[in-house]
Amino acid sequence: MNGTTHDLRLRAEQLLGERLPFVNATVVRAQQPTSAHPGDSAIVLLDGTIEGFVGGQCAQNSVRVAARGALRSGESVLLRVLPDGSPEFPKTKGADVVINPCLSGGAMEIFLEPNLPAPVLGIFGDTPIAEALAEFAGLLQFDVAHCSIDAAPQSIPEETTAVIIASLGGEEAQTVRAALDAGVEYIGLVASRVRGASVFDQLELTESERARVHTPVGLYLGAKTPAEIALSIVADLVRAIRLDGLGAAETAVPTPKTSVDPICGMVVTIGPDTPHLEVDGVDVWFCCPGCRRQYEKRSQFENR
Repeated sequence: MNGTTHDLRLRAEQLLGERLPFVNATVVRAQQPTSAHPGDSAIVLLDGTIEGFVGGQCAQNSVRVAARGALRSGESVLLRVLPDGSPEFPKTKGADVVINPCLSGGAMEIFLEPNLPAPVLGIFGDTPIAEALAEFAGLLQFDVAHCSIDAAPQSIPEETTAVIIASLGGEEAQTVRAALDAGVEYIGLVASRVRGASVFDQLELTESERARVHTPVGLYLGAKTPAEIALSIVADLVRAIRLDGLGAAETAVPTPKTSVDPICGMVVTIGPDTPHLEVDGVDVWFCCPGCRRQYEKRSQFENR
């Protein structure tokens, strides 16, 4: 897909709406001879599919590998793709350097920006704490679902990252059980230690289930007001996401099949469009049609 900037923007909006992770790739520098130009852009999907244009097939292989790394770390990276024989260029944090033996002599810099689905936070309750929590979470770009406590069993989707029960009474035990059954990894109950223990007494929790339920929920800040309590909860959610990897399993990056190009030695990501030949019943994969043609010529010469 060699779409326009408008097409790619619409595609990005579609992917965000479907909660599918992807990487925006933009060429920021291209030293001739290269097929790409500054401003060329593409979207790289989780399976390595590239929609748009950021260079020929050899450069695309390097982009796929770097895009997977960006999705794993959640951090943007500047990819420097240099031709074989280029002087050493040190790697630094936020910048990655690859030597691509297939490039025609030019060099490229491509900015890769990962787009990961926003954490989904389910908030149950109609209390001032629940309202303040929804406001704070919205500022941090959480995908917030604010529901009545009575709606809990029917309103916890599988992609939910965390559930906070801030109803201060009502069907709290049933909501905890519904969240556990939905696979939610972080469940917070706004309650004192005494009332939290009373809720637990209504449930038969395994040790692993008990570890997923936090009560009293939130970092200890000495919070007293609804806004302060909400702040402590959001702070603990940020800690769990950034330090404990909460939600990381939702965007796990699959390990693709790879092979080594026998001509240039490049590691090739195997996809539906990857050039290959079948030799004696074995697939041989190449970074580009040029390497495949060289392999065919060499094989024909050796078989004379």
